[in-house]
Amino acid sequence: MSLKKSHKSYPQTFKDEAVLMVLEQGYSVADAAKSLGVSTSLLYNWKEKHEAKQQGFTLEEPERDELKRLRKENKVLRMEKDILKIPKGHTEASAFFAKEMK
Repeated sequence: MSLKKSHKSYPQTFKDEAVLMVLEQGYSVADAAKSLGVSTSLLYNWKEKHEAKQQGFTLEEPERDELKRLRKENKVLRMEKDILKIPKGHTEASAFFAKEMK
């Protein structure tokens, strides 16, 4: 039986404070990671994400949710458009509209 490694999740405030130790308090990534009990690679990842967010390269949670919703809506609209192009009498169109009427 193999054991699956579980990943410990950290609160965002912990991640932010860890990054600020490096950026504002002058700790090296290695020293900050060691004092906090996390790996240096993990702290480097948090630092990169923090810097990308500060530069506006990442989406905030509401923007990400809206993007997911719009992509889903776009997919549905494309399917509906494609269905309308199918000649009458084909089963895909009939099945789609039957499902929509329920």
